[in-house]
Amino acid sequence: MKVAFVSVVPSPYQRDLFRALATRPEVELSVFYLEAAAPDSPWPEKALAPYESILRGMWLPLGAARCHVNWPLPKLRDCDVVVMNTLMSLTGQWLMRTSLRGRPWIFWGERLGRGGALHTALAAPLHQAAGIAAIGTFAEQDYRERFPEPRLFRIPYYCDLAAFFAAPRRVRDDGRVVFFFCGQMIARKGVDLLLAAFARLGDHARLLLVGREAELPALLAPLPPEVRERCVYAGFQPPEELPRFFAQADVFVLPSRYDGWGVVVNQALGAGLPVVCSDMVGAGHDLLEEGVNGLKFRAGDTDSLAEKMARLVREPEVIEKWGAASRAKARDWTPEAGAAKWVEALQTIVTK
Repeated sequence: MKVAFVSVVPSPYQRDLFRALATRPEVELSVFYLEAAAPDSPWPEKALAPYESILRGMWLPLGAARCHVNWPLPKLRDCDVVVMNTLMSLTGQWLMRTSLRGRPWIFWGERLGRGGALHTALAAPLHQAAGIAAIGTFAEQDYRERFPEPRLFRIPYYCDLAAFFAAPRRVRDDGRVVFFFCGQMIARKGVDLLLAAFARLGDHARLLLVGREAELPALLAPLPPEVRERCVYAGFQPPEELPRFFAQADVFVLPSRYDGWGVVVNQALGAGLPVVCSDMVGAGHDLLEEGVNGLKFRAGDTDSLAEKMARLVREPEVIEKWGAASRAKARDWTPEAGAAKWVEALQTIVTK
């Protein structure tokens, strides 16, 4: 099958999948990106594979989003299936509404927001797609309700976790529980909730933060000095350094008010960490089993988050047990497993 993916930017977790998919004998792969790197991209640029290319173009601000315009457009008429991973771009809208009309294409995305008339108009082409590849159960439920016409596939993010498996867990011999957050230090990620919940824990808890500083100074300011002393901010770290920081932690926390997926949850499982996350984190619906390898709390609820974190401080014996369960689950979440799901979905569309 000649298959083309049209995506926004070369992100490491997508490229892990593309590398695995490119090795499949059933697929002749092409990947087109709308830009080489986002202005605030956390990922260093790396050499492209032979099947990857960057389209010429530019982007315009559309609210908080970037709307891409690319020209010339890729030649897709010889493809058996085209996979679109962009909705908020003129390039994607043009392709879905013109050259892909009447041809087999799949939309691949996280759970969509419900942003009023403009968002409804931008999502309208999805009714004409041959298929939708929903990134996890969280997205699948929403797509099934809103777009009943296309064939629906559930294909979460799968990424290479080998370095997280290889990094040894820290030895817990100091009686303290190290909670870890990795991501942007912003309110949408719930960092304010995390800090407020952590402030209620005693001296047996520590907090390690990694990611872009963003709003962190303002979020830390209200905390008493003795609480700030138990927090360590290690700054932004490149992807290859992340396994070392996950290995320093006991529990991973993702308190987002909203996260369509959250690849850091995959990484936490690979590192053998229990996970505490909100019920609005997409990855939590597929990767977290309550009381088996972690705990969920109500998004935006500091009391609920504090209670879950306090339980792990009170019951440190479950940390190793739940961490082992996370690592066992992670062994099935390889790029090769994701590529197999994609081959199955693509073959379904081609033979439809």
